[in-house]
Amino acid sequence: MIEAPSNLGLKPPVPGSVPGCAKLAGALREQGLPGRIGALDGGVVVPPRYDRGDWKPGDGVFNAAQLAAYTPRLADRIERHVRVGDFPVVLGGDCSIVLGSALALRRLGRYGLAYFDGHDDFRHTGNAPHVGAAGGEDVALVTGRGQADLTDLEGLRPYVRDEDVHLLGLRDAENEPENVFDELTSLGIAHTAVAVVREKGPEAVAREALARLASQELDGFWLHMDADVLDPTVLPAVDSTEPGGLFPDELRALLRPLADSPRCVGFQLTIYDPDRDPEAEGARLLTDLVADVLGDLSPVA
Repeated sequence: MIEAPSNLGLKPPVPGSVPGCAKLAGALREQGLPGRIGALDGGVVVPPRYDRGDWKPGDGVFNAAQLAAYTPRLADRIERHVRVGDFPVVLGGDCSIVLGSALALRRLGRYGLAYFDGHDDFRHTGNAPHVGAAGGEDVALVTGRGQADLTDLEGLRPYVRDEDVHLLGLRDAENEPENVFDELTSLGIAHTAVAVVREKGPEAVAREALARLASQELDGFWLHMDADVLDPTVLPAVDSTEPGGLFPDELRALLRPLADSPRCVGFQLTIYDPDRDPEAEGARLLTDLVADVLGDLSPVA
């Protein structure tokens, strides 16, 4: 279990504050997650200081310099474990940590990305007037769209090819930016909205995702889960609450076949904000969910 308590990919919730998702790992540790999944301690990759600064539209990605410094360091830690056959469980932080996991795997070969999120995170200057916080741009960045200091680290753009990505659990089209689903389709980026999950059933959707991500053309795939993929009636402690999300049983049924695949090389969880959850109800829910999905990862004697 690796802690990546970076909140660099989010803007301040209110002026003068910082996002609380950096406390995610500590909140799940308090619920006993390491013991429940048999995780060894992989340490903490400490992020640079969060800069609330005077960013304005047109300045590029918020906290870009800090993200550019942090991403290779996080990639170093993840790469080291994947290279020796460990299964990293990375606890964020916000979803910009996917830059670190994607860069780590790009160094090792060609890997896919199963990206569970309530949003497409595909903002870039080709579909928006300007960019902002990396948390809304992660998928665009890891597929090579955006400023080179984030998308072309070590000359490895793109970290993940369009055809090797599957977005799962998106809010339905009416809740997404106009035409973004059309753009994703035209680029060959697979995406499955909540309505489709319910129409086909989560098990069938998971099989479809595996057919893409467990392809022999790939060396494996990474499993990313943003907590806002869940409906806010069950988990409101995230930075962006929108109705129409998945419920825990649906999400569990989607995640488990992917996590069980021998082609899955690691998992990360992001965006849950303990500051918004004084009774720790979300921490308990997420701990139960992750423990159910991952099971016991204890090394075999």
